Amino acid sequence: MNLNPVWLNSYPEGVPADIDPTQYSSLVGLLEESFSKYATRSAYSFLGKDITYAQTDRESLAMAAYLQSLGLSTGDRVAIMMPNVPQYPVAVAAILRAGFVVVNVNPLYTARELEHQLKDSGAKAIVIIENFAATLEKCIAQTPVQHVVLASMGDRLGWLKGSLVNYVVRNVKKMVPAFNLPQAVRFNDALSKGRQQAFRKPELSANDIAVLQYTGGTTGVSKGAVLLHRNLIANVLQSEAWNEPVMKRIPAGEQPTSVCALPLYHIFAFTVNMMLSMRSGGKTILIPNPRDLPAVLKELSKHTFHSFPAVNTLFNGLANHPDFNTVNWSNLKVSLGGGMAVTPNVAKLWLEKTGCPICEGYGLSETSPSASCNPTTSTEFTGTIGVPLPGTWMKLLDDEGNEVSAPGMPGEIAIKGPQVMAGYWQRPDETAKVMTTDGYFKSGDVGIMDARGFFKIVDRKKDMILVSGFNVYPNEVEEVASACPGVLECAAIGVPDEKTGEAVKLVVVKKDPALTEAQIMAYCRENMTGYKQPRVIEFRDELPKTPVGKILRRELRNKT
Repeated sequence: MNLNPVWLNSYPEGVPADIDPTQYSSLVGLLEESFSKYATRSAYSFLGKDITYAQTDRESLAMAAYLQSLGLSTGDRVAIMMPNVPQYPVAVAAILRAGFVVVNVNPLYTARELEHQLKDSGAKAIVIIENFAATLEKCIAQTPVQHVVLASMGDRLGWLKGSLVNYVVRNVKKMVPAFNLPQAVRFNDALSKGRQQAFRKPELSANDIAVLQYTGGTTGVSKGAVLLHRNLIANVLQSEAWNEPVMKRIPAGEQPTSVCALPLYHIFAFTVNMMLSMRSGGKTILIPNPRDLPAVLKELSKHTFHSFPAVNTLFNGLANHPDFNTVNWSNLKVSLGGGMAVTPNVAKLWLEKTGCPICEGYGLSETSPSASCNPTTSTEFTGTIGVPLPGTWMKLLDDEGNEVSAPGMPGEIAIKGPQVMAGYWQRPDETAKVMTTDGYFKSGDVGIMDARGFFKIVDRKKDMILVSGFNVYPNEVEEVASACPGVLECAAIGVPDEKTGEAVKLVVVKKDPALTEAQIMAYCRENMTGYKQPRVIEFRDELPKTPVGKILRRELRNKT
């Protein structure tokens, strides 16, 4: 290993080559340090209400005591299924402080998807918002979940405002389908009960599991990336060091403030918004529904903010919205693009309109997530994924697993660093497929590196489709769609889409000649969350296959 890699010469002044993740023995140490150090500061802003670090400290401790009172053991998994509401960070801190493991769940999952994740993780409890309780009701009997904590949108907004918000959500917007979960305990009741209980501080180490972050794989079966306390601590410290050259430009006395429009169940927002903000004593503006652009802009018009992690689709949607100029963007110090490729036209427009370039980074659930990033001091968009973060090593591998030596030669991006996962939850076979003997994680993305150590993605080894920063695995789409009555066989591929980067296209061979596109769409809607559903359906008489009968997706892509 070259002890002085070329990319270090591209680091901005003052950014260290490495960080020290041993300064905390667990994520709980990081959280509790911040609760004490920044007690009087606002930690979160939600629908016009600010919630302090001290409040988050008290509530998470009460919830931790409540969860312990249920008889769960250290290391048990607790799922969270909520949008960006203040109960999310409280639940995360509570689960970790109680000695349990966070399982982040996409709240838009269907019952089929939710059942798989709850069973696979072995979650014994779930903190869920009532909007999605009907989904849980459909599958809870088939899962190990014994305890349900039920939140509502207005829980932490005080009695008057909270009641009003809940009334609107339930009765005006009709966002809470009827459900029956007799064992559920309301979030605020759980807090009250927890305040009466004694809290037992567990013994935690940096090598304990903090989070199971579910991701697909080349097989399309959703697997839990095992993220240890030290993995997440490292990535928070790496991100902090990387952002420091521009964040230090925030005027003295002004609280660093970040916009959290990405969902907290996604590892990008979990680490780079919530955990990093906690570490730096920052305030996080929680955006519960980033698809509602007028509401996002209306909320942002009330704040001074400095950091905005987002995906290309959100930058694009906001920059093209007629209300864009109602927001003061002049305090923005860093716009972090991740989750999917940032397109040059969006980067150009964003820079023109805000004066703050989009700084593209790269990472995966398996790397907590950040592995590389463009320098935050960049004044223009580079079209690359930047250079490896402090303490991170990246190399390119050929098909035999040997390192590609010449600059500009493509190879699979492999990553080594303190943020790389311990493996996939209870899947040593899948872990073995992605880890090299010398400790590198094989990403499945094909890249090139230039002479300055900047990496660029040029292809993808696996058949994954990337929709608005979310991984969609063709196998899963095909498995669901092929069970639709009237489908003989099908293949899913990604096609370019102006809004989402890529969209799912399904090529179908009919068993029943009367089968329609609408029937397939409806079936997929019932069984898959929105971003996985096919946007385009094409009927064919047959699918291209290898001599042994394997469907050639690449051939379908080439014909598209």
